[in-house]
Amino acid sequence: MAKLSRELSSKGIDIINLSLGEPDFVTPEHIRTAAKKAIDDGYTFYPPIAGFAELRQAISEKFKRENYLDFAPNQIIVSTGAKQSIANVVLSMINPGDEVIIPLPYWVSYIEIVKLAEGKSVPVKAGLENNFKITAEQLEKAITPKTKMFLFSSPCNPTGSVYTKTELFEIAKVLEKHKDIYILSDEIYEHINFMGSHESIAQFDFIRDRVIIVNGVSKAFAMTGWRIGYIGAPKEIADACEKMQGQFTSGASSIAQKATEAALRSNIAPTLEMCDAFLRRRNLVLEKMKEIPNWKTNQPEGAFYVFPEVSYYFGKKFDGQTIKNSSDLCMYLLHHAHVSLVTGEAFGDDNCVRFSYATADEKLVEAIKRIKTALLNLQ
Repeated sequence: MAKLSRELSSKGIDIINLSLGEPDFVTPEHIRTAAKKAIDDGYTFYPPIAGFAELRQAISEKFKRENYLDFAPNQIIVSTGAKQSIANVVLSMINPGDEVIIPLPYWVSYIEIVKLAEGKSVPVKAGLENNFKITAEQLEKAITPKTKMFLFSSPCNPTGSVYTKTELFEIAKVLEKHKDIYILSDEIYEHINFMGSHESIAQFDFIRDRVIIVNGVSKAFAMTGWRIGYIGAPKEIADACEKMQGQFTSGASSIAQKATEAALRSNIAPTLEMCDAFLRRRNLVLEKMKEIPNWKTNQPEGAFYVFPEVSYYFGKKFDGQTIKNSSDLCMYLLHHAHVSLVTGEAFGDDNCVRFSYATADEKLVEAIKRIKTALLNLQ
């Protein structure tokens, strides 16, 4: 959808692109300054595969300071984005036929990465009625002797759902009984959280030795283009990920690593300001979406997405064309409302679409106005 949006925009069509999971803010100045200094200081050579020692120390301190978790620097691997961090873990741990339980809706790459490892994804549906969060009972029912991993995100892409401490505890108690299952917790949206402090499943000591945390700087520090992600993991898993990464990409960009070190060691006031802006936009979007008939939403508690249920419009027609699914609806809205969304099919739920509110308020208001008008034209 992003590619199609760019193509239409190049033809002079005014497209409002809400398909990308990317903050619209520029990386804070002090982080950009640190990158420039790194260039001047000669950080232009191959970095260590696992990341600079100073950065791994900064990440270790971040885990301790913000999450009350102890990950030594040798338990941390820095990668070219959180996606590579996830791939490193899955490719290191999942053998052909191993099952990976993934709450549905899920981020698009989870399923594909498991495929690359020749594992089997086991989606567990979490519907709008439960704020797109699975229950401990659902998790228990999905576990088989072949289950090797539970992979999830909180806050979640695409739904913006956030698991509470109580919900995480209940899930952790299920996993406590199954000693061979590892937990891969994607916490990349940690700081875009409207519920207060972030809750990590790694906080529970009875499963902590089986938890791998994935995080990065793309969302919290508006550093999507810098491509830095990282894991905190049991030592043997970190070692395996270092070997895996060494054969794919080696170390992440030296300049981006030094910028990340500055981000993690400095005041996070800019991050909090961005979070406040996202909260304001969320409230604006939810209020405006009430004007769209039969466009069902919950209240996301993090990230910067709304994942409305739109199946009411399936079967409706325009110019002889029938809207059969979320992909058809997204294409219709792209060409007739000039608004780019992402089909829910990509995230495992074809009854929904993903709406990103990581853009200016006026664009969000205009986008919803266009969507409402276009949907009213369906018969």
